[in-house]
Amino acid sequence: MHVAPVGGTAVQDHVALAEIELCGELIIAASAADEDRLSLASIDEVLRVAEERERDPGR
Repeated sequence: MHVAPVGGTAVQDHVALAEIELCGELIIAASAADEDRLSLASIDEVLRVAEERERDPGR
């Protein structure tokens, strides 16, 4: 894991940034949803699970 130097502003942990982005997308979807909770299908849609499975069918 790469960490920005103390006092620096550079962010080098791309995995953490990707996770933060996905969490943000889930929060936006949840706030726009009519129901109290997102269904598993809605979560998969937001996270583009089907697209990932199509790209890497061996997973």
